Amino acid sequence: MNLTLSEQYDFVPRFFRLAIANIVSNLMIPLAGLISVAFLGHLKDIDALAGVSIANILFGLVYLILEFLRMGTTGLTAQAVGADDQEAVLLVGLRNALIGLVLGIAVLILQYPLREIGFSVLSGEVTIKAAGIEYYNARIWGSPAVLLNFVLIGWLLGREENSKVLVLSIIGNAANIILDYVFIIQWGWNSMGAGASQASSQYLMLLIGIILASQKIQWQEVRAVMPKIINLSALKNTLSLNRDIMIRTITEVSVFAFISNLGAMMGTVIFTQNSLLGQVAQLNVYLTNGLGFATETLSGNFKGSESKGKFLPLLRVSVASSLFIGISIATISVLFPQQVFGILTNHTEITGTIDAYIWCLCFLLVFNSIASMLEGYYLGLAEGKIVRNVSLIAATFGFVPSAIAAFYFHNNYILWLAIILFMFTKMVTMLVYLPKSLSFDADVDSRSLTAVEN
Repeated sequence: MNLTLSEQYDFVPRFFRLAIANIVSNLMIPLAGLISVAFLGHLKDIDALAGVSIANILFGLVYLILEFLRMGTTGLTAQAVGADDQEAVLLVGLRNALIGLVLGIAVLILQYPLREIGFSVLSGEVTIKAAGIEYYNARIWGSPAVLLNFVLIGWLLGREENSKVLVLSIIGNAANIILDYVFIIQWGWNSMGAGASQASSQYLMLLIGIILASQKIQWQEVRAVMPKIINLSALKNTLSLNRDIMIRTITEVSVFAFISNLGAMMGTVIFTQNSLLGQVAQLNVYLTNGLGFATETLSGNFKGSESKGKFLPLLRVSVASSLFIGISIATISVLFPQQVFGILTNHTEITGTIDAYIWCLCFLLVFNSIASMLEGYYLGLAEGKIVRNVSLIAATFGFVPSAIAAFYFHNNYILWLAIILFMFTKMVTMLVYLPKSLSFDADVDSRSLTAVEN
């Protein structure tokens, strides 16, 4: 059945409601770390601040890799909602919560080797390392709550319960501020207090989240699906999707870690310039990821309801919105480079020549804006293999050759070319897969829901 133009685009208000909720929620993530840094930064002893900064790198890496729990939950939940299958909706949440709980316990069991490996790589002075370990030892106990919150937020986003996601983000950060003040300022726990604050606020967030999520669920429904949670075939499909997303994340983390290390080898000025340009790119990522998460929810919903006629309109709206953000940030950076980067540093040896690389940043922002939307689209369809293969292809053929040349010639322009080619290859490869995904039939539609059915 052909849809009218108004029917094709009737999702637009839903898209922007989801996008706003996701963007605000995303911005809460760096805010949580900044809160602890702000409190510690006003203490006389600077070692606590430095130690927490080092430990935060380790936690950021671990949780980034495990964020597949959120990505893998949203798309399947949205598909089940679109198919009006309440049992499947519950099973997606419960199965991924089980996986998250097992992984959270595994992190606790492996906390000592993780700590030793992490702090041996992220070296620092003895007093700084000691402060970082105190923070790590306290915060690590919040890992099960963090991973369950990934699942919970992904599940709520798949159900388009945006207001609840915002409430959780606000509660988590408000609790973190209050507990930071009590533990660090009042009780003098310093870095240990910062870690305890983050762990405690995550458990509070989880408790409130469970209460909010259960408001529309009957206990009888949960009890009815409990025997179906441990279904080996369904668990295998769920784990397969999560595995593919994790491989994608590890690939991209490795690429950007190599970029950072290679930039550091080129000297302090170049490394700092790349870091400042990276901060602008990171702002674009936080904003466009919010749009990507909205795309993920709606593409999954449309797949579940077999509304494939809305896929192309969704991509038009999401890509146009993302490009608007990316081009706006790029334009401001091109027109006002000294003002933009002057906010981040007052060292003229850094800002004086940074505009030589701004055009590189512009290409990166444009390609990333498109790639992020396409990735959200495929995640909504639960096409983990596509997302995985695209990242591996982009790293192998887009990034590695230029990265080797950048290392050999010790040239930052070639390094930026490697970054741009990685994102360009990722974008183009996703576009190659697009025609097939836009034309699948109802039989293909039903495949991904085998991850949540008997």
